[in-house]
Amino acid sequence: MTVDPIHQSWFDPLPLQQYQELVKKSAPESVSSCPPDRTVGKPAVSVACGPNLRFLGCLENGTNNYRGTILLVLRDSENSEKTKPTIKYYVGPATTDVSLSLQSGVFPGTLFYQEQGFSFWRFAMDLELTQYEQKVKYSVNDEFNENFQFFLPSIEQSMNVMSYSCNGFSLSVKTAEFKSSLWYDVLRKHDQLPYHVMVGGGDQIYCDSVKKSSRPFEKWLEHKKLHSYEKLTDEMVKSLKEYYMKNYIQWFGKGYWEGTAGATLQCMYPMALQQIPQVNVFDDHDIIDGFGSYGHRTMTQDIFKGVGNIAFNYYLLFQHHTSPTEEMASEPSWIPGASVGPYITQKSRSVYTRFGREIALVGFDCRTERTKHQIITQETYSRIFKRMDDELVAAKGEIKHLLVLLGVPICYPRMVWIESLMGSKLLAPIKYLARKGVIAKGLVNEFDGGIELLDDLNDHWCAAHHKKERNWLMGELVKFGAKHGVRITILSGDVHLGCLSRTMTKLDKHISAQERENIVAKPEKDPRLIFNVISSAIINAPPPNGMASFLQKRAKIHHFDRHCDEDVVDLFLKDTDGSERSNTLFLNKRNYADLIPFKNLKNTDRYKQFQQGDLIHPGPTTELAKAEPIHNGHISLKNIGYPLDPESLVTTFHFEADIKDFNSETYDYEVLIPHLAERQKISEVGLK
Repeated sequence: MTVDPIHQSWFDPLPLQQYQELVKKSAPESVSSCPPDRTVGKPAVSVACGPNLRFLGCLENGTNNYRGTILLVLRDSENSEKTKPTIKYYVGPATTDVSLSLQSGVFPGTLFYQEQGFSFWRFAMDLELTQYEQKVKYSVNDEFNENFQFFLPSIEQSMNVMSYSCNGFSLSVKTAEFKSSLWYDVLRKHDQLPYHVMVGGGDQIYCDSVKKSSRPFEKWLEHKKLHSYEKLTDEMVKSLKEYYMKNYIQWFGKGYWEGTAGATLQCMYPMALQQIPQVNVFDDHDIIDGFGSYGHRTMTQDIFKGVGNIAFNYYLLFQHHTSPTEEMASEPSWIPGASVGPYITQKSRSVYTRFGREIALVGFDCRTERTKHQIITQETYSRIFKRMDDELVAAKGEIKHLLVLLGVPICYPRMVWIESLMGSKLLAPIKYLARKGVIAKGLVNEFDGGIELLDDLNDHWCAAHHKKERNWLMGELVKFGAKHGVRITILSGDVHLGCLSRTMTKLDKHISAQERENIVAKPEKDPRLIFNVISSAIINAPPPNGMASFLQKRAKIHHFDRHCDEDVVDLFLKDTDGSERSNTLFLNKRNYADLIPFKNLKNTDRYKQFQQGDLIHPGPTTELAKAEPIHNGHISLKNIGYPLDPESLVTTFHFEADIKDFNSETYDYEVLIPHLAERQKISEVGLK
């Protein structure tokens, strides 16, 4: 009997050698233009972007369901009849532990948007989780290839999560310096232990080049007056729409982008989109640098608001597979804002979804309602926390870890004095001369004439304008986690380096010896322990060593309230080459992170290393020991004394070793994030 190719290749690994050759061919010196569309399937369709995957939810309403979508953007042909695409799939076991038996079906497709000669097709994935992990292979018009596949967890399993942000270069970065591909390393890790989902923390695309690519917008920015209240013309709308469409088609479809100092072809990124379902929130570069954090006078300019609203449309199309005209009520993962934003005239879109049995994620939309003085309105916060509360109650204690996606770090060194300096009226003459080009013009931005770095500082939760809101939110998260007995971990990026910050119950001299031991040796009993996993950039250039050193000097222990402290963990005792580091808090190299349930590591080499105590001491400790490097580029984190907990999330930072290495090797730093063992009622949260 003849075995068909799908059955025959079902358990084949990814073609990593082929991927590496593609990375080499995509070296900056070889990039001259954006690759063409691909012709896929029979009948053939011209694929401009996709297929790419989005995860929506699973285990909903007491079922064993799994939901997601596949986006396919086709370039319409003027000379032929439009072909309706079809996506067929096979689903079967992910490993040879289960005998191979495949089921097949078709994902129903919907043409939900058309514009500029492109058709947007969304295919609904409605699948069923089983007692074992599954692999899904799919085809586009009967064309299968090794990239068209993804993985489902088992009914009792939680998902392996990959987390990233800052997925692109700033406009003036010299791209020729970067030959390594962290997306190649992502797929290499994915081949070893599949990622079920990847979380984009903002800046999944860099749209700052709109300043140069949209001529009407560029011309407007050249006006002599600081603020210009010209109206948004049809010509400018057309130009902006063409820019955002083209930028997304090139980046999400081919991995191509061009700045003022060179181009890049990140060919592994579209391949990752085909294989790992994504859940995203957005940040300023998905729109334009600093959007929302300039003064109200700047943000209310008709043209600047137009940029935000047009960018929002394409953000929904490409990153969420929907359009603003489709009702949010039809998709249960959305948490709509209470009212439209002040500059983006749409309701904010936060998201809640469950990552398998014991993990859930809530992504806060921190951009749609943002102003210089506010990130999210109180009414919208109420909706988000109510949704979180309803979901945790309905889960009846099954959820052990709640990931909170905020994009910008919330536990980070304070730089209020720099904000005050950059915003000082004493700098007005210097800013005026910079705007006129008499001195370094790059010192100020084109939008409000302020110091270029000030919008980045105003974006931060710890900025003076946002400090009160930030402290309130941290207090609410502490109380929420304690009330439900769920460990909260915050995922952030934005700052182009890696670090691990945390809040924890204060090691006060007045507390009892038993309480002190619980804080150090039994973190599963500490309701105030919240980690902020800060991981970026997966593509953008890291800041200079001087910035990382400056941050280390600013990273003091902060007393959040009378019972809770904040600090940054000494994670980076060794550099990626094994040498000693003086800056143990901040590592300014490109990176991404993953969060793997300890249970999912069973039958892997990493599980054996944990069991042998190679990665971290497996039993409770009461002393804060020093971290020790081990083999294979891993480093143990014994200095925080956390014991091995079967309910832990093994959280790993993957740092690039050499930006010029086509093999794209990474060096890993790991920490165990324990679950919260019990519900607790805590008081005096936020009180100094």
